[in-house]
Amino acid sequence: MDFEKPLDDLDAIEAELNEGIDKVDGEIDSEGAANLAKKPVVPDTKKRAKKIARQNSKEAAIGVSGAPNFVAPQRRWKNSRRSRNSQGRGLPKKNGGGGKGVWGKMGSELLEELEIDADDPNYDQDTYNNVELKEIVPEMTLEEFTKKLEPIILEYYDHGDTHEVADSLDEFMTGAMRPYVTKVAIEIAMEHKQSHREMTSVLLSDLYGRCITSKDIVRGFDILLDDLPDLILDTPEAPQILGNFMARAVADDCIPPRYVTHPDDKDKTNEYARTALTHANTHLSMQTGWAHLDDVWGVGGALRPVKTITKQMNMLLQEYLMSRDIPEAHRCITQLEVPHFHHELVYEIVILTLEALNENVEEAMCELLKSLDSSCIVSPTIMEQGFQRVYDDMTDISIDIPLAYIILDRFLQRCYRAGFISDKLIKNQPTRGRKRFVSEGDGGHIKPQNMQIREFNKQV
Repeated sequence: MDFEKPLDDLDAIEAELNEGIDKVDGEIDSEGAANLAKKPVVPDTKKRAKKIARQNSKEAAIGVSGAPNFVAPQRRWKNSRRSRNSQGRGLPKKNGGGGKGVWGKMGSELLEELEIDADDPNYDQDTYNNVELKEIVPEMTLEEFTKKLEPIILEYYDHGDTHEVADSLDEFMTGAMRPYVTKVAIEIAMEHKQSHREMTSVLLSDLYGRCITSKDIVRGFDILLDDLPDLILDTPEAPQILGNFMARAVADDCIPPRYVTHPDDKDKTNEYARTALTHANTHLSMQTGWAHLDDVWGVGGALRPVKTITKQMNMLLQEYLMSRDIPEAHRCITQLEVPHFHHELVYEIVILTLEALNENVEEAMCELLKSLDSSCIVSPTIMEQGFQRVYDDMTDISIDIPLAYIILDRFLQRCYRAGFISDKLIKNQPTRGRKRFVSEGDGGHIKPQNMQIREFNKQV
């Protein structure tokens, strides 16, 4: 082709260019046909699907009428938020979060800080500048407070640590609930034993000045005095118990004595409240002073001396021999609150039986031991321990009671027939060995005992 021709022959130049293009296209078509004839065509469905998908997506750039859209296909796909992977589900990247001009993730608007616009017609400068945020704690109801305090008091009866109770109260107690500490603690103590009431008095004394004040304790007693008509239904001796608590609180310097001796609204109180105040005033008016109020509940459980517990056991056994009232004996034994020391009770029963030299006493004591075993007041281990203590002391017991071995053998056989002692106790029963006559002096010590045995057998 000659490009140095003048520009006037443009038609001739155009004709030559078209002729060259047609020649090249013909050569390409002939080569492609030859190649297709040599190689078999293997359809690739996977690539074909991808090609069709791409072809369809690109065809979307053409309008319905065949005219091209205003946005070029390359630019439209560039700004698309859809996944570029053709195998995906077509969901937006990052779930629509992030990017410019998008809404963001669901709920992201809550994390944004509110911008206050001073040009807003609803903007109030005084409202936004004088805002003060304070923590508001909802007031606890009496039912919720009682529900939390009751397990703390019951746990205190087990460990006896008043500091732990005070720490627990500091976590949830508010000023309005302070008077109800006295009320709830005394109501729980009314349903328990004397030792628990003593622990409740100690608890109120230790909490005074740390968690509750004198006014709170007085207010608690006022609530209890007003509730006595209801409390007496469950606890008939509630006025006397409350009177003891008030007198003990005065002795511990928790409330002023005037609250008991000169009540302001004595005429306005109910009958049971006046009884409680009179009972407390009687304790405070004794000539012996207030020292006896330290033991107003008695010293219960293992806090008492061993001699005192032994004396009380001996007294209740003497009372039982006179009345033969087994339920009353059970009540007295349970009231001692010394289940770990019941082996002493078994020991005292056997010793009284050996000293009595009477079959009626043996029968009564056997019935008592059988009832204690059947009611599980005395465990089999404690029962065996009590009899074993008697076995160990038989040498000394026989000095004061010469017929102790014979009476013990007869009492053990009676108890074994009743079915509350084991074969082990029968096998371990001590026996007095026979003493041989070695010299003439030995006869003087044995003959009187043989005479006592004959006289005893005659009486039986």
